[in-house]
Amino acid sequence: MSGTKPVRVLHIPKPLFVPSPEKGPARVLCALSGDKAFAQFLTDEIKEEKKIQKHKSLPKISGGWELEVHGTEAKLVRKIAGEKITVTFNINNSIPPSAEEDTQEQQKPDEQEPELTSTPNFVVEVIKDDTKQTLVLDCHFPEDEIGHEGEEESDIFTIREVSFQPTGEADWKDTNYTLNTDSLDWALYDHLMDFLADRGVDNTFADELIELSTALEHQEYIKFLEDLKSFVKCQ
Repeated sequence: MSGTKPVRVLHIPKPLFVPSPEKGPARVLCALSGDKAFAQFLTDEIKEEKKIQKHKSLPKISGGWELEVHGTEAKLVRKIAGEKITVTFNINNSIPPSAEEDTQEQQKPDEQEPELTSTPNFVVEVIKDDTKQTLVLDCHFPEDEIGHEGEEESDIFTIREVSFQPTGEADWKDTNYTLNTDSLDWALYDHLMDFLADRGVDNTFADELIELSTALEHQEYIKFLEDLKSFVKCQ
């Protein structure tokens, strides 16, 4: 694909408004030339996005994780030795703004666009069969840890907050104590990371989650363009 193609910049023409003689408020005219041009632009954009789409179906996560997708939210579930581990993330706003800026600044003429990478925050819930509490770990991907291949191996994700929540309740309570890891003893933090790794949430899992999230984000973006085209197109 030509390097001159803009990175997710849609130039939306302003619709023409005219006064309604019956009610007074403005109404939108259909079959405007601007709408036709917009629909054609979206047709071309969809074609280009499908051309560069890496995964036609969502990639799987190794380790026996089951995937559930509800729109922009994805949930991964795994059961081991009397425990249920759930990882939930949402792809909305999951592409760092700096990623799109770097793509535009670093790209040279006739050079293929770098792939946008989705790095969503994700929540790990660990439920033991014999307890009424769920251990909740709020994790995220620091921007400076993404894509540093060849360097000494380090954790590509971090734990930001840890709390206990009642098992089975949809709404978590703000009155429950939440541990922020910014001021946490490093020995305790390392044990928490090892706790996650023992349950399959490690660097390999995080890499695969990024690949899954990126594929889902691109899939939803194409669907959004298709819906936008159908909405703009006059019948």
